Amino acid sequence: MQKKLKKTYKFAIKTSLYITICLTLLLNVFLYVGNTFNWFVVLGFIPICYAICFFIIQYRVERFIYRRVKKIYDDLTLLESASLIKQPITTDMATLTQEIDKFAKDKKLEIETLKVREEYRKEFLGNVSHELKTPLFTVQGYILTLLDGAMEDERIRKKYLARASKGVERLIYIVKDLDMITKLEVGDLSLKIEEFDIIEVIQSVFDLLEMKAAKKKITLMFDMDYNTPILVKADKERIQQVLTNLVVNSIKYGKEKGTTEVSIENLIKNKVIVRVTDNGEGISKANLKRLFERFFRVDKSGSRREGGSGLGLSIVKHIMEAHDEKIYVESEPNVGSEFSFTLEKVK
Repeated sequence: MQKKLKKTYKFAIKTSLYITICLTLLLNVFLYVGNTFNWFVVLGFIPICYAICFFIIQYRVERFIYRRVKKIYDDLTLLESASLIKQPITTDMATLTQEIDKFAKDKKLEIETLKVREEYRKEFLGNVSHELKTPLFTVQGYILTLLDGAMEDERIRKKYLARASKGVERLIYIVKDLDMITKLEVGDLSLKIEEFDIIEVIQSVFDLLEMKAAKKKITLMFDMDYNTPILVKADKERIQQVLTNLVVNSIKYGKEKGTTEVSIENLIKNKVIVRVTDNGEGISKANLKRLFERFFRVDKSGSRREGGSGLGLSIVKHIMEAHDEKIYVESEPNVGSEFSFTLEKVK
């Protein structure tokens, strides 16, 4: 399709003016020397000279520059997303320079973003393969051992089958979390918004994780006695999952005989903030910015011994974003961490 020409006349106007002034002065000199000076001749010469110069210069500029500039636009048609190719071709060099400069900056930003995404994709695939490889090899090892003859020993058979079963459970756990986070990222997970008592949900999470906390002698507690319900509006099941993941993390990285404390505060008129605070090992500032990335672990070896898919905090972040709410984290090494998130309060 033929590109439309966006004409500019500034160059022709100025150049024609300069040429007309020079030629008029030169004409005056010749007329004066020849004793034939006439104001009517001079005044008639100025518009005629200016008009001729303007049309010749404008025509030549358009022909000369247009052919060269058009090639730039034509080359850019290979990039369908370029906003530059949607505009008419301009022969104004200042405008063209601005357009090309903006186009170059946009493309540079786009390329840098793609590089970051590519690095993230490589890291993600590496993490997925590593997380799946460990339980797969564990299950394979136990099954091969049984097939090689250990199946005849009933005690070994039960023990190895139980361990293989744990490996399969870990695989299922990872795959379920991956499925959930994929649905959350593409917006395919529908939320069932309802009114419920957040105190009741927190207490049910405490009851669920009581035995896990007891193994490290960690106390699960509220910051105070909440005698009246605090009603919020959200997906009850997903918020329970958020609280479970946060409390599990606090137990996993908490110090023996430590505490995990949950508090609820009024933030603004229609918002409450839920805080989950522990006195565990804490997180360094360098790791805070990557804390909600998929498979990112602060202590890779320690966290793997504790289990988990490495997706818990990433799921927490996506669930809160699906609710159009915020999650925050504050932490200090050897002091503890505090995760907090907002919820809509029922008036």
